[in-house]
Amino acid sequence: MQEAIDFLLTKNSIFQEIIEKYGLPTIPKRPQGFETLVLLILEQQVSIDSAKATFLKIKNHTTCNPETMSVLPDEEFRNLGVSRQKTKYIKILAEAVLNKELDIDGLAAKSAKEVREELIKLKGIGNWTIDIYLMFCLQEPDLIPLGDIAVINTIKELLNIHDKEEMEIQTQQWSPYRSYATYLLWHYYLNKRNRKVTY
Repeated sequence: MQEAIDFLLTKNSIFQEIIEKYGLPTIPKRPQGFETLVLLILEQQVSIDSAKATFLKIKNHTTCNPETMSVLPDEEFRNLGVSRQKTKYIKILAEAVLNKELDIDGLAAKSAKEVREELIKLKGIGNWTIDIYLMFCLQEPDLIPLGDIAVINTIKELLNIHDKEEMEIQTQQWSPYRSYATYLLWHYYLNKRNRKVTY
């Protein structure tokens, strides 16, 4: 991590300001596999804490594996706090694994581009979900999820850039350590709001 931080400090003074104010960020890590993809589906467009609470309800209620998730009645999902749309996405994912359309274990051996091509085929798994899986589970060092509201808002605030294309041009300068730049931006966003997140 130190090499990445040293590199970013030469690229923009905002990183120095974040570290001076809030210290170094936590590098999020999650296990690879089906459960994490289910959690990421639950996290789409809601807070991490709210998604985690729903995820724990599922795990306390039943086994979170493709076999169980593919046959769990929609009503049970609803009682556990899962929306109709996310229930559908979880079942699509479960069936893709069961039908061998998706080999989750094999993703670790693929490039980020190949992982994206593989996962994007599944309805309900978009670029944000793929970015987070690549960063948290496969430790991809060079991604910035510009579909993430916290990242976008922090770039707007600290760099006064409001246009998505300009953001892309600016963040290119942080390659090959854009994931670490993201962790710093999240770190700032959460600390400024006195929020603690356990990944």
